[in-house]
Amino acid sequence: MTKVVLDEQTLTDKVLKTYSEQQSEMILRAFSLAKKAHEGQFRLSGEPYIIHPCHVANILIDLGMDAESVAAGFLHDVLEDTEVTREQLIEQFGEGVVSLVEGVTKLNKLQFKSKEQAQAENLRKMLLAMAKDVRVIIIKFADRLHNMRSLSFKPEDAQVAISKETMEIYAPLAARLGMSQVKGELEDLSMRYLYPKEYYELVNLIASKKEQRDEFVKNVTEELRVKLEEMGIHFEINGRAKHFYSIYRKMQRQNSSIDQIYDLVAIRIIVDTVKDCYNVLGLVHSMWTPLPGRFKDYIAMPKANMYQSLHTTVLNSYGNPFEVQIRTSEMHRLAEYGIAAHWKYKDGKTDRTLDEKIRWIREVMALHESDVEDSAEYLNSLKTEMFNDEVFVFTPQGDVKNLPAGSTIVDFAYAIHSDVGNKCVGGKINMKIVSLSTKLKTGDIVEIITSPNAKPSRDWLRFVASPSTKARIRQYFKRTMRDENIRIGR
Repeated sequence: MTKVVLDEQTLTDKVLKTYSEQQSEMILRAFSLAKKAHEGQFRLSGEPYIIHPCHVANILIDLGMDAESVAAGFLHDVLEDTEVTREQLIEQFGEGVVSLVEGVTKLNKLQFKSKEQAQAENLRKMLLAMAKDVRVIIIKFADRLHNMRSLSFKPEDAQVAISKETMEIYAPLAARLGMSQVKGELEDLSMRYLYPKEYYELVNLIASKKEQRDEFVKNVTEELRVKLEEMGIHFEINGRAKHFYSIYRKMQRQNSSIDQIYDLVAIRIIVDTVKDCYNVLGLVHSMWTPLPGRFKDYIAMPKANMYQSLHTTVLNSYGNPFEVQIRTSEMHRLAEYGIAAHWKYKDGKTDRTLDEKIRWIREVMALHESDVEDSAEYLNSLKTEMFNDEVFVFTPQGDVKNLPAGSTIVDFAYAIHSDVGNKCVGGKINMKIVSLSTKLKTGDIVEIITSPNAKPSRDWLRFVASPSTKARIRQYFKRTMRDENIRIGR
């Protein structure tokens, strides 16, 4: 990882260039207070402590976050680690900034009895904070990202423990919020400490093939540039190196060596409109042979984290496959920044779609809070709900439903509505009647058959995949038992 060098003047200039005069004044006041409050404190690296808040604020600026978030980035440790009081912060910066600082401080103060309890409670607190104000988690991501960049100064056991938590909780959560750049760097930094041998082998192997890879990207982009200019559309084109951990996982999945992984880079084409995306896809497929089964249309079927793009893998004239991603500039902004994109160029206000985008947090929390008491089970159910792979299936009306991989007819029924799930007696996939335990595949058209007198079966708990489905089935039986007890006067 390249070390980000940051000096006070560069950061000040960046703030003044990015934010309005009034916003810049507040941010720089936060910087000044943090610098004074942390005076005499040092990091394990021996650097003055203020270096850390500066890097956190800098990451938040790069993510396009609003002025309140950047100010809170500078101040995120002052309540916990200095003599500054809540009242002083409110007087100088108002409730908005203080609420963010307190949110991050609460996440830092967690203490637990066991590893499972620690992770479960940490994830639960993060979700609660997100449901209240998702900016708290984005500040926490920036905090964790800089701590991971400077993790080499920690003892070895701490490096492994922090990297494991980062890999298991922070990186998947960043992915779920669509923050691909943050997720990729967190995974690469974690891999460095969790799998050091494999990490450095991969780094050296990829470095040794850099010239060959650069030449390949140059040739492909030049060929594409000529054809795209002939189309007369506005476009940007670049080759993006894939993250180390992403390559490592692919090697594990395919049981292959680095020499057999050809798509170490993705060619990315950014255009103005959705129509242009599909026209460019046609062009790419006319230039090179598409690989069957490797085309994904995330424009028609967006991922749950808002990601949209066309992905295709094609064979060049030497028979080597490479990936091409095609998207609009707006899709690209969302793909890079995810949920953070909703604050870009805004004064602490988000667009009205944000509540819809994070509604899943509240739904997941509500279901699992009432259903699971055991820490390990709670953690596993939340992880399954949020971080697993997905299948994309259709209702007969053409609506898309995103479900966890391994979902069944019953999972689909409950995804429509609890009443549909409770009354489900059968289902059809692509117009053929199937059993309730049949697993769904991406692209399936699913129809649910219901009966007004039907009831759920406890047997369903053995084969359904979604923790939300399990929670709803259990809730039905709890409610039924409670109603029966009331009826007989218990």
